Amino acid sequence: MARQARQRVPEGPAPDPAVQKLRIRYTKRGRLRFTSSRDFQRALERALRRADVPMAFSAGFHPHPKISYANAAATGTASEAEYFEISVTQRVDVESVREALDEALPDGIDILQVVEAAPGALADRLEASDWVLEFAGLPVEVLETAVQALLARDTAEVTRMTKSGPRTFDVRGSIVSARVTTSADALTDVVATHVVGDDCAILRMVVRHTTPAVRPDDILTALREIADLQPPRPPLVTRLAQGPLDTATARVTDPLE
Repeated sequence: MARQARQRVPEGPAPDPAVQKLRIRYTKRGRLRFTSSRDFQRALERALRRADVPMAFSAGFHPHPKISYANAAATGTASEAEYFEISVTQRVDVESVREALDEALPDGIDILQVVEAAPGALADRLEASDWVLEFAGLPVEVLETAVQALLARDTAEVTRMTKSGPRTFDVRGSIVSARVTTSADALTDVVATHVVGDDCAILRMVVRHTTPAVRPDDILTALREIADLQPPRPPLVTRLAQGPLDTATARVTDPLE
Protein backbone atom coordinates (compact mmCIF):
# COMPACT_ATOMS: atom_id res chain seq x y z
CA MET A 1 0.00 0.00 0.00
CA ALA A 2 1.45 3.33 -1.08
CA ARG A 3 2.44 5.66 1.67
CA GLN A 4 0.14 8.72 1.84
CA ALA A 5 1.91 11.92 0.74
CA ARG A 6 2.59 14.34 3.55
CA GLN A 7 0.78 17.64 3.13
CA ARG A 8 3.13 20.61 2.97
CA VAL A 9 2.47 23.36 5.47
CA PRO A 10 3.99 26.85 5.20
CA GLU A 11 6.61 27.48 7.87
CA GLY A 12 6.40 30.36 10.31
CA PRO A 13 3.48 32.05 12.05
CA ALA A 14 0.17 32.73 10.34
CA PRO A 15 -0.23 36.26 8.94
CA ASP A 16 -1.80 38.89 11.17
CA PRO A 17 -5.56 39.18 10.59
CA ALA A 18 -7.07 42.19 8.83
CA VAL A 19 -8.91 44.54 11.18
CA GLN A 20 -9.92 47.30 8.75
CA LYS A 21 -10.66 47.65 5.05
CA LEU A 22 -10.10 50.93 3.18
CA ARG A 23 -11.57 52.12 -0.12
CA ILE A 24 -9.37 54.49 -2.09
CA ARG A 25 -10.04 56.80 -5.04
CA TYR A 26 -7.15 57.84 -7.26
CA THR A 27 -6.48 59.55 -10.59
CA LYS A 28 -4.57 58.83 -13.78
CA ARG A 29 -3.53 62.17 -15.30
CA GLY A 30 -1.22 63.40 -18.02
CA ARG A 31 1.34 60.90 -19.25
CA LEU A 32 0.46 58.55 -16.38
CA ARG A 33 -2.73 57.64 -18.28
CA PHE A 34 -0.50 55.33 -20.33
CA THR A 35 0.35 53.30 -17.22
CA SER A 36 -0.83 49.71 -17.58
CA SER A 37 -2.72 47.95 -14.81
CA ARG A 38 0.31 45.76 -14.07
CA ASP A 39 2.63 48.78 -13.87
CA PHE A 40 0.22 50.53 -11.52
CA GLN A 41 -0.04 47.48 -9.29
CA ARG A 42 3.75 47.31 -8.94
CA ALA A 43 3.98 51.05 -8.23
CA LEU A 44 1.20 50.82 -5.66
CA GLU A 45 2.81 47.95 -3.75
CA ARG A 46 6.09 49.90 -3.58
CA ALA A 47 4.22 53.01 -2.44
CA LEU A 48 2.39 51.10 0.29
CA ARG A 49 5.72 49.91 1.66
CA ARG A 50 7.25 53.41 1.52
CA ALA A 51 4.16 54.88 3.20
CA ASP A 52 4.48 52.25 5.97
CA VAL A 53 0.87 51.11 5.60
CA PRO A 54 0.32 48.02 7.85
CA MET A 55 -0.88 45.77 5.04
CA ALA A 56 -2.65 42.47 5.63
CA PHE A 57 -1.25 39.53 3.64
CA SER A 58 -2.73 36.31 2.34
CA ALA A 59 -1.70 32.96 3.83
CA GLY A 60 0.13 30.19 1.97
CA PHE A 61 3.54 29.72 0.42
CA HIS A 62 3.39 32.93 -1.61
CA PRO A 63 1.70 35.59 0.55
CA HIS A 64 0.67 38.77 -1.20
CA PRO A 65 -0.85 42.04 0.07
CA LYS A 66 -4.64 42.07 0.24
CA ILE A 67 -5.47 44.56 -2.49
CA SER A 68 -8.50 44.40 -4.77
CA TYR A 69 -9.00 46.52 -7.88
CA ALA A 70 -12.32 47.59 -9.36
CA ASN A 71 -13.08 48.35 -13.01
CA ALA A 72 -9.84 50.07 -13.99
CA ALA A 73 -9.82 52.34 -17.04
CA ALA A 74 -8.04 51.10 -20.14
CA THR A 75 -4.42 52.03 -20.79
CA GLY A 76 -4.28 55.44 -22.47
CA THR A 77 -7.47 56.67 -20.82
CA ALA A 78 -7.25 59.44 -18.23
CA SER A 79 -9.41 59.18 -15.14
CA GLU A 80 -10.49 61.15 -12.10
CA ALA A 81 -12.25 58.15 -10.55
CA GLU A 82 -10.27 54.92 -10.21
CA TYR A 83 -10.72 52.73 -7.13
CA PHE A 84 -9.06 49.97 -5.14
CA GLU A 85 -9.42 48.45 -1.68
CA ILE A 86 -6.78 47.41 0.84
CA SER A 87 -6.95 45.51 4.13
CA VAL A 88 -4.75 46.49 7.08
CA THR A 89 -3.71 44.77 10.30
CA GLN A 90 -3.96 47.89 12.47
CA ARG A 91 -6.62 50.55 12.57
CA VAL A 92 -5.36 53.66 10.78
CA ASP A 93 -6.33 57.29 10.32
CA VAL A 94 -7.68 57.49 6.77
CA GLU A 95 -6.42 61.02 6.08
CA SER A 96 -2.91 60.10 7.23
CA VAL A 97 -2.94 57.12 4.85
CA ARG A 98 -4.16 59.36 2.01
CA GLU A 99 -1.37 61.89 2.55
CA ALA A 100 1.40 59.30 2.94
CA LEU A 101 0.30 57.23 -0.05
CA ASP A 102 -0.16 60.29 -2.26
CA GLU A 103 3.36 61.43 -1.36
CA ALA A 104 4.79 58.00 -2.23
CA LEU A 105 3.19 57.79 -5.69
CA PRO A 106 4.34 59.70 -8.80
CA ASP A 107 2.63 62.91 -9.89
CA GLY A 108 -0.34 62.05 -12.06
CA ILE A 109 -1.37 59.13 -9.88
CA ASP A 110 -2.95 61.16 -7.10
CA ILE A 111 -4.82 59.82 -4.08
CA LEU A 112 -8.01 61.86 -3.77
CA GLN A 113 -9.95 60.06 -1.07
CA VAL A 114 -9.58 57.28 1.50
CA VAL A 115 -12.55 56.01 3.53
CA GLU A 116 -13.29 52.99 5.68
CA ALA A 117 -15.13 50.45 3.55
CA ALA A 118 -18.86 50.10 4.08
CA PRO A 119 -20.49 46.64 3.99
CA GLY A 120 -20.95 45.11 0.57
CA ALA A 121 -18.77 44.84 -2.50
CA LEU A 122 -17.37 48.00 -4.05
CA ALA A 123 -17.76 46.55 -7.55
CA ASP A 124 -21.52 46.31 -7.01
CA ARG A 125 -21.67 50.09 -6.51
CA LEU A 126 -19.91 50.90 -9.77
CA GLU A 127 -22.98 50.92 -12.01
CA ALA A 128 -22.03 53.56 -14.59
CA SER A 129 -19.27 55.94 -15.72
CA ASP A 130 -19.35 59.61 -16.68
CA TRP A 131 -17.02 60.21 -19.65
CA VAL A 132 -15.78 63.26 -21.51
CA LEU A 133 -14.22 62.96 -24.98
CA GLU A 134 -12.39 65.98 -26.41
CA PHE A 135 -12.05 66.08 -30.22
CA ALA A 136 -9.45 68.66 -31.24
CA GLY A 137 -10.00 70.10 -34.71
CA LEU A 138 -13.45 68.53 -35.18
CA PRO A 139 -16.40 70.86 -35.95
CA VAL A 140 -19.06 70.61 -33.28
CA GLU A 141 -21.79 70.28 -35.95
CA VAL A 142 -20.13 67.14 -37.32
CA LEU A 143 -19.93 65.51 -33.89
CA GLU A 144 -23.50 66.56 -33.03
CA THR A 145 -24.87 65.01 -36.22
CA ALA A 146 -23.04 61.73 -35.59
CA VAL A 147 -24.15 61.48 -31.95
CA GLN A 148 -27.79 62.19 -32.83
CA ALA A 149 -27.67 59.47 -35.48
CA LEU A 150 -26.44 57.00 -32.87
CA LEU A 151 -29.00 58.04 -30.27
CA ALA A 152 -31.80 57.63 -32.84
CA ARG A 153 -31.01 53.91 -33.11
CA ASP A 154 -32.68 51.28 -30.94
CA THR A 155 -29.53 49.17 -31.18
CA ALA A 156 -26.03 49.71 -32.49
CA GLU A 157 -23.86 46.59 -32.66
CA VAL A 158 -20.09 46.64 -32.87
CA THR A 159 -17.52 43.85 -32.96
CA ARG A 160 -14.46 43.85 -30.72
CA MET A 161 -11.60 41.39 -30.75
CA THR A 162 -11.27 39.68 -27.36
CA LYS A 163 -8.92 37.03 -26.00
CA SER A 164 -11.42 34.36 -27.04
CA GLY A 165 -11.99 35.84 -30.50
CA PRO A 166 -14.32 38.46 -32.03
CA ARG A 167 -17.39 39.39 -30.00
CA THR A 168 -20.38 41.38 -31.24
CA PHE A 169 -22.57 43.35 -28.81
CA ASP A 170 -24.91 46.34 -28.62
CA VAL A 171 -23.54 49.70 -27.39
CA ARG A 172 -26.67 51.84 -27.77
CA GLY A 173 -28.43 50.26 -24.80
CA SER A 174 -25.60 51.21 -22.46
CA ILE A 175 -25.72 54.95 -23.27
CA VAL A 176 -27.78 56.67 -20.57
CA SER A 177 -27.18 60.22 -21.84
CA ALA A 178 -24.95 62.04 -24.32
CA ARG A 179 -24.56 65.70 -25.24
CA VAL A 180 -22.18 67.67 -27.43
CA THR A 181 -20.73 71.09 -26.61
CA THR A 182 -17.74 73.31 -27.32
CA SER A 183 -17.86 75.15 -24.02
CA ALA A 184 -15.02 74.66 -21.54
CA ASP A 185 -17.62 75.46 -18.88
CA ALA A 186 -18.88 71.90 -19.39
CA LEU A 187 -15.60 70.67 -17.89
CA THR A 188 -15.69 72.60 -14.61
CA ASP A 189 -15.80 69.28 -12.73
CA VAL A 190 -12.58 68.08 -14.39
CA VAL A 191 -9.27 68.66 -12.65
CA ALA A 192 -7.71 69.95 -15.86
CA THR A 193 -4.19 69.04 -16.89
CA HIS A 194 -4.59 70.62 -20.32
CA VAL A 195 -6.36 73.55 -21.98
CA VAL A 196 -9.47 72.93 -24.05
CA GLY A 197 -9.11 74.84 -27.33
CA ASP A 198 -11.81 76.81 -29.10
CA ASP A 199 -11.78 74.29 -31.96
CA CYS A 200 -12.44 71.35 -29.65
CA ALA A 201 -15.77 69.52 -29.85
CA ILE A 202 -16.68 67.86 -26.55
CA LEU A 203 -18.82 64.76 -26.05
CA ARG A 204 -20.05 64.20 -22.50
CA MET A 205 -21.81 60.89 -21.87
CA VAL A 206 -22.98 58.61 -19.08
CA VAL A 207 -22.53 54.93 -19.92
CA ARG A 208 -24.02 52.08 -17.92
CA HIS A 209 -21.67 49.26 -16.96
CA THR A 210 -22.70 46.10 -18.77
CA THR A 211 -21.28 42.69 -19.65
CA PRO A 212 -19.28 42.92 -21.78
CA ALA A 213 -18.24 46.40 -20.67
CA VAL A 214 -18.96 49.09 -23.28
CA ARG A 215 -15.88 51.31 -23.57
CA PRO A 216 -15.57 54.75 -25.18
CA ASP A 217 -13.64 53.10 -28.04
CA ASP A 218 -16.68 50.90 -28.75
CA ILE A 219 -18.92 53.97 -28.97
CA LEU A 220 -16.40 55.64 -31.29
CA THR A 221 -16.56 52.53 -33.48
CA ALA A 222 -20.36 52.82 -33.59
CA LEU A 223 -20.13 56.52 -34.52
CA ARG A 224 -17.75 55.67 -37.34
CA GLU A 225 -19.88 52.84 -38.68
CA ILE A 226 -23.24 54.64 -38.36
CA ALA A 227 -22.29 58.23 -39.25
CA ASP A 228 -18.83 57.89 -40.83
CA LEU A 229 -17.31 60.00 -38.05
CA GLN A 230 -13.61 60.42 -38.87
CA PRO A 231 -11.97 62.85 -36.41
CA PRO A 232 -8.62 64.27 -37.50
CA ARG A 233 -6.97 62.74 -34.43
CA PRO A 234 -8.07 60.40 -31.63
CA PRO A 235 -9.99 62.17 -28.84
CA LEU A 236 -8.62 62.67 -25.35
CA VAL A 237 -10.79 60.43 -23.16
CA THR A 238 -11.27 61.11 -19.44
CA ARG A 239 -13.45 59.30 -16.93
CA LEU A 240 -14.89 61.93 -14.60
CA ALA A 241 -16.77 59.61 -12.26
CA GLN A 242 -17.98 56.06 -11.76
CA GLY A 243 -20.43 54.83 -9.17
CA PRO A 244 -24.14 54.33 -8.52
CA LEU A 245 -26.44 55.54 -11.31
CA ASP A 246 -29.26 57.94 -10.43
CA THR A 247 -31.69 57.01 -13.21
CA ALA A 248 -33.98 59.98 -12.47
CA THR A 249 -31.24 62.51 -13.26
CA ALA A 250 -28.90 60.33 -15.40
CA ARG A 251 -26.07 61.24 -13.03
CA VAL A 252 -23.29 59.11 -11.59
CA THR A 253 -23.01 59.50 -7.80
CA ASP A 254 -20.21 58.89 -5.30
CA PRO A 255 -19.62 55.18 -4.53
CA LEU A 256 -17.75 56.02 -1.31
CA GLU A 257 -20.68 57.76 0.39
